[in-house]
Amino acid sequence: MTEEEKYMKEALRQARKAEKLGEVPIGCVIVKDGKIIARGYNRRNTDKNTLAHAELQAIRKASKAVGDWRLEECTMYITLEPCQMCAGAIVQARIPRVVIGCRNPKAGCAGSILNLLNVPAFNHQVELTEGILQEECSTLLKEFFRKLRKIKVQKV
Repeated sequence: MTEEEKYMKEALRQARKAEKLGEVPIGCVIVKDGKIIARGYNRRNTDKNTLAHAELQAIRKASKAVGDWRLEECTMYITLEPCQMCAGAIVQARIPRVVIGCRNPKAGCAGSILNLLNVPAFNHQVELTEGILQEECSTLLKEFFRKLRKIKVQKV
């Protein structure tokens, strides 16, 4: 197992925590010097907060752990390509590298719809690695939405 797979597996563990809450299963970890310093998972419905995305939860915890808003020596591992809000936060936090499990063709802003991580006019660009445990990340999301659709049909 590679380092990237090891950390993505932990991001998947975080995503499963979200799933247990009935949330879209998205998980994130932030690593510095080979150690996980922050974890996050989607909690929008649970917290009734638009900002409760996995990435923002992890950025907040990582900033506290390092004592700075700049996360310049960190790598973020996310099960799903970030949205525009989270991509903006990644750039603002100066995270140099992001590893994603699978693409988000409907809302992804690391290349699917836009690539906010690499806008030349911004003062920070992000190195992107994608496809780490892609099948596992994608299957988790597909199964979640399949079950959700089935529940909605049963309620009708």
